[in-house]
This record gives sequence, C-alpha cells and structure tokens, in this order.
Amino acid sequence: MAIRVEIEGKTHKYAEGTSLWEIAKEITERDPQAYPEDIVLAEVDHHLRELGHVAEEGEKIRFLTSVDKNGRRAYRRSLILLMQAAAARLDPDRQMDIRVEHSLGQGYFCHIYSREKDGFHLLSHPQASLIAQLRDQMLAMADEDIPIVKRSVSTEKVRDYFRREGLVDKVSLLRYRMDSHTNLYDLEGVSDYFYGYMVPSTGLLKYFDLQTFADGFMLLFPYREGKKVADFDPAMKLFEVQERSGNWSARLSIPSVGALDDAIASGRIRDIILAQEALMEEQIGSMASRIIDRGRRVVMIAGPSSSGKTTFSHRLGTQLMARGFTPHPFPLDSYYRGRSQVPLDEKGNKDFEALEALDVELFNQNVTDLFAGKRVLLPEYNFTTGKREYHDRYMQLGERDILVIEGIHGLNDKLSYSIPASMKYKIYISALTQLGIDEHNPLSTTDGRLLRRIVRDARTRGTSAAETIHMWDSVRRGEESGIFPFQEMADEMFNSALVYEIGVLKLYAEPLLFAIDKEDPAYAEAHRLLKLLDYFLAIPTEDIANNSLIREFIGGSCFQV
Repeated sequence: MAIRVEIEGKTHKYAEGTSLWEIAKEITERDPQAYPEDIVLAEVDHHLRELGHVAEEGEKIRFLTSVDKNGRRAYRRSLILLMQAAAARLDPDRQMDIRVEHSLGQGYFCHIYSREKDGFHLLSHPQASLIAQLRDQMLAMADEDIPIVKRSVSTEKVRDYFRREGLVDKVSLLRYRMDSHTNLYDLEGVSDYFYGYMVPSTGLLKYFDLQTFADGFMLLFPYREGKKVADFDPAMKLFEVQERSGNWSARLSIPSVGALDDAIASGRIRDIILAQEALMEEQIGSMASRIIDRGRRVVMIAGPSSSGKTTFSHRLGTQLMARGFTPHPFPLDSYYRGRSQVPLDEKGNKDFEALEALDVELFNQNVTDLFAGKRVLLPEYNFTTGKREYHDRYMQLGERDILVIEGIHGLNDKLSYSIPASMKYKIYISALTQLGIDEHNPLSTTDGRLLRRIVRDARTRGTSAAETIHMWDSVRRGEESGIFPFQEMADEMFNSALVYEIGVLKLYAEPLLFAIDKEDPAYAEAHRLLKLLDYFLAIPTEDIANNSLIREFIGGSCFQV
C-alpha cells in the first residue's frame, strides 16, 4: 500500500512503512544538488522529527540539513555521543569521562575526567596526543557509519544506570522528571540521555575537529558551511567570564539544572537568590570604581538582545552616584534616522540593527558639544511615527558627570569616532548561562535570552510568543554582524545571567508558549523550549528584589525599564 506525502510543496508516493531516512537517501541519490548539505533531521507538520520517523499519509515534510538551526543542534548533540563512544574505544574500562562545559564560538569547551575510587578527578591540560587519538577514533567511527539507536527505558532504570556510572547531575535531573519513560541513545554500548533530537548514524558526523585549549580541549563544529569546520578564534575575555561564572556556580554547589532543582526542593533557593544578587552588586560596584579610577567620562555598554543592558545601566549609574559622580543615561535609540532612511536587510525589511540606521554624525556632534561645555538639545525618537522629534530635553555636563551610553553598537568605534579612547570605558554584557543541563548537555545561552525576551515582549509590548520566535532569527543575525565581532574590544565583560532565573521565567513563559497553535511555524521551537522548561522547578518571585536584573523581564522593577 502506498502513501502520499508532501515535500517542499510537491506530492510524492512511497511504500507504507518508509522512514524519513529512506526518503532522504532516495531524494539525494536521485538529485545530489537538491540538498548540498547533509540531511540530518526533518520538520513534519511543524513538528521536529528524527529521520527514523516512519512517514504517514498526508504529512508535510521539510528536511533540515546540518546548517539549519535545528539541524545544527542535532548534529552537535550527536557529536557528543560519538565523542563519548570514541573515548570508550580508547578506554574500554570506562575510566575516562568527557564533560561538556559550555559553548565558545562555534564549539564546546570540554574537560576530561578520570574515574578514581573517590569519584571523578579533572585531567588538567590533557596531552595533545590524547586529543589527536580521540579525534582519529571519532573519524574512524564516522567512516564506519554505525547506527545510533534510540530506545525508551523506564526513567527509574535510567536513573539507576547513571547512578552506577557516577553521573550525579543526570541522576538529579531525572529525579524531577514526571514521565515514566526516558529516551536513551546507544552507540556501541555507550548509552546517554540527550536534550533534543539526534542523527540516525555516525556516517553523518564527518565534519568536526578537536583542539587542545586552556586546561581542556575544544570540540569544533561546522557553522554556515555544513562540510567545513568553522575557524576557531578564541574569545579569551568571554572564556574567562564563562569560567569564573562556572566556578562560582560550583562553589554554590549548583553546577547543573538538577542541582538547582535540589536546592529549590530543599528550601535553599532564598539564600541562593540573595547570594547571586550580592555577587552581582559587588561586581557592578567594582566596575564603577575602575571607571572613576581611570578617569573615563563615557561608558559605552553593548550586548545582545535581552542581556539586561537597561537594568545594568541603571545599577551602574547608582554605583557611580554612590561614589560622588553623576551618570547621564544617553540612549542610542534617540538617534535612529527617519524610518524612510533606515537601510533594508537582505530580505527587504527595515534593518534597525544596522549601524547605518543611526544618525552617527549627529550623535558625535552632540557628544563633542557636551564635552565642550555647551548646552545641547537632545533628540527623541517617536517609534509610532518613525521620526525623530525635539522636545524640551537639554543636557549640559559638569566636571563629575559621566555619560552612560547603552545600545547594540556601543563597542563599535565607528559609532563613537569623535570620542578619544582615553575617555571611553567599553562594557560588553551578555547572559552567559553558567548551568549545564547535565555532564554532557550544555544549556544554551541563547535559549535563556530568548525566554527573557518572550516574557518581556508579552508584558510590555503585547507581543505574542509566536511573534517573538518568528523575529528571533533576524535579531540573531543583527547580533552576529553588529555585536559579537566587537565583544573582545570591551574593557570589561559582565555576565548578567542569574543562576536561578530560568526557574523564575518558567512561571511566565510556559503559558505563553502553550498558547502557540500546532499549525504555527513557531510551534516546533515552542515545543523545544517547553521541554527545556520542564527540567526546572518553578521559583516564586517574592524573594527577588525590585532592582534585580530579572525584574526587567518579569516586571516589578524599581527602574524605568
């Protein structure tokens, strides 16, 4: 019996029981140019599906390659399992465990641990020869095209398995899982649980590299080209901030989601909230002191969407005031050109993320006049009319006044070309999530920011979660061109992620995500985020101060955000 399915708008007939993997092979064998990159996943009726899924009558199928967003995620997860299986080949007694710490550029920073009688111990600065052996073994297994087998196992049995393996973060994570069964993925006797979908075989995992770095090594991926590994240009300032944040979480005994859930269940979360907020205030205060000690008059703050720039600017201003200086917020949004003058992106939409969307000349003239002691009438931008307006908004600077300029292009010297470098203090802010889901599954920093934005946009702009998800890719493209290339030029980096925040965001984000219709193209992303939130116990908000950075997103802030 034949079934009919729709692929990229065209109807195809296949035998009943045909898998997506078989269909993908048939299509690429018939027309190798149909998909220049390898097919690794599929979207079926707006639901993500692994290639092992058996096609059914009437389904609308869109194949995803290793360069598509969700295809990249599946590829990277699967590489982690391949890396573990290759380590098991090198070490049949399973005395070696590789932990994925966090992302860095287009790769994951990893540590190697050795199993001892009293637990796992970090193997600091592994020899390059060991990393080369691991890479060669992974390549060999990719050439062997070994199936990755998915099986559903009792959650209790899975927890027992991880307990025997000494993987305490996975044990804690599954303690709060309500599902009676959990999916495990097996590769040559190595079994693991992963957050999200996987590729069907190691034959699809041929493009990667391993490189020693710091006291561990990097697992490097392709990015824009599925068959070419992205260049690794280590962002050392970013890496150092991530490492400090991870070490701080470890000192609190909260290195993972399961550990955070344990803290919530045991009643420790109030102390953790207080400790996190105290640490953040201490960091902001120290930064204010450095700005003053170095005689800087202009603070340039930049960071990606939903990194908490506005609250951070207010809190930094408060610390400057406590030291006898007067901060003057100077939002770059006021310098948008008229809507008709905003450049277009590659899709023909207004590109408000581009530097050219700002009147850079006027901005520099105003700043120059202010530091010349002049009284300056500042513009305001009317987002309803799309035009710049002038009201009774004057500014004049004194000797102890400091401009605090916040916007996505703050680190780009093309924006502030008239301001001497000796006057500027550039700060990069981002929410660099310090938690891991478990020992082998890093938690995406981008996901944390997306959840922040979904919650904030629904509260302040009446924007649905679906609308926020639809525009997120465009936001990300603007960040990659206008922010990330300049992050290492910052004098200082600030991590705005709160170790507890996703448990708070869960209360607000879940209803918004559940409201997305299954027929909406945003549904697949919403379902993925709901699955992520399901790992977290909810955290009530009464112990969160009104100056907390998370208040910018959930409401109740004492600042105008």
